[in-house]
Amino acid sequence: MTRLSRTADRPGERADAFLARSVEGLTRSAAQRLLEEGAVTLGGAPVRKNYRTAPGDVLEVALPDPEPVDVVPQDIPLDVVYEDADVIVVNKPVGLVVHPAPGHPDGTLVNALLYHCGKSLSGINGQLRPGIVHRIDRDTSGLIIAAKNDRAHLALAAQLQDHTLAREYEAVAVGALREDAGTVDAPISRHPVDRKKMAVDYKNGRAAVTHWRVLERFPGYTHIQCELETGRTHQIRVHMASIGHPLLGDTAYGAKKPWPGLAGQCLHARRLRFLHPSTGELVELECPLPDWFQAVLRKLDK
Repeated sequence: MTRLSRTADRPGERADAFLARSVEGLTRSAAQRLLEEGAVTLGGAPVRKNYRTAPGDVLEVALPDPEPVDVVPQDIPLDVVYEDADVIVVNKPVGLVVHPAPGHPDGTLVNALLYHCGKSLSGINGQLRPGIVHRIDRDTSGLIIAAKNDRAHLALAAQLQDHTLAREYEAVAVGALREDAGTVDAPISRHPVDRKKMAVDYKNGRAAVTHWRVLERFPGYTHIQCELETGRTHQIRVHMASIGHPLLGDTAYGAKKPWPGLAGQCLHARRLRFLHPSTGELVELECPLPDWFQAVLRKLDK
């Protein structure tokens, strides 16, 4: 069992909403279950599900240990862009899930990394996510970094927080963006109705910042580059949709009909920069746009 302490910072916020906002990976429904089970306390007393926090309240949360899961190594081909004793960077294809989850018990990037790296993966994120420092969506392609030891993992996680680990994406947005560059600064939280989605939420969301600039314009579409200042789930997809320009092919946040020939959103993690956790030297990596992305650009150009 893992015990966490979280200090409330907003007056009158429901305890379940506060926990879902402040505990990484905890949904509001899961927070409600913990409250019902008496796993959340304030001053040693169980917190009621409808309790509203006061600034300075310190809620103690007892998270149950995850059920044992047998994540097996699988011989899944990997496009390794960079690898040494501390880190491995992979160009992930569309359709490959990063780690096991409900509906995807195997056949994931983690299964492939376990086969490729053996036991040389960090254990900080537990058995389900060994080595995983950050994630990209199943239908997003491109660069993702994994840590081979705990020291490297902690160093890379710190770089995510202070933005020295930089991630640049390329995407195709629907519509003509009026400016040539801009920033979306809008907090993101779980969607209030559809729990599989995220949404801009100025009341309960976590800070999220996306910088974008135009690379090329087509009739009705715009090829853009996006750089993340934060790393929220579905961040680019949610932010671009929030300003009226959802990503091409994104049936969750844009048009409900898929774009012909696209498996999902037109989004590719093209560039990655980080300070090497052992040497401190700057590492800059880039992978080309995949064939399917280039085919979309050729189609739009016609």
